[in-house]
Amino acid sequence: MKRREEMTFLERIYVVEIAKGLKLTFGKLLGNLWLHVLHAIGVKTDVAAGVAIQYPNARRPYPARYRGRHRLTLKENGDIKCTSCFLCATACPARCIYIEACEHDDPSIEKFPKRYEIDTLLCIYCGYCVEACPVDAIRMDTGIHPEVYPPDPRLFIEDKETLMHRSRILEDEGPQRLYDMHMKRMQELERVIL
Repeated sequence: MKRREEMTFLERIYVVEIAKGLKLTFGKLLGNLWLHVLHAIGVKTDVAAGVAIQYPNARRPYPARYRGRHRLTLKENGDIKCTSCFLCATACPARCIYIEACEHDDPSIEKFPKRYEIDTLLCIYCGYCVEACPVDAIRMDTGIHPEVYPPDPRLFIEDKETLMHRSRILEDEGPQRLYDMHMKRMQELERVIL
């Protein structure tokens, strides 16, 4: 691609370029406004008006690679896979993962997390914790996004039991059931707030 090095006089004073930008912006505004007025009075057109999704009653389908809420994976016997190696907490750029290690009763298991918490107010959902985990103990494949809670910051901290419960539901009943439960909670919160 050949790039032009010098601007013309009209480009250098920016007045013409600003006018072009305003023309484009107001052209889109008036075009969309006209479409909405036509749709409001019942006139059918080939072009659809602006698209709005009425969340939480409807949703856009998330792609398979969507990094949703966290979950802690479980072994076949129901125990947590996490070995308290602290790699997820170390890799986290937001420093939102808190782990407290504890010795296990079984001598073949060196340690496990007594406490495992994620502060979702701090989390940036980057997925570094998932990439850093050597035993695949944490995943973000739930397909659901963070919930909106009432203004109590303690409610945004997800503990080990919550993360394990999410994994049990996903493995036992499937992602659709997990999403349905999430949507039910979001609709109840919406009713309480409104």
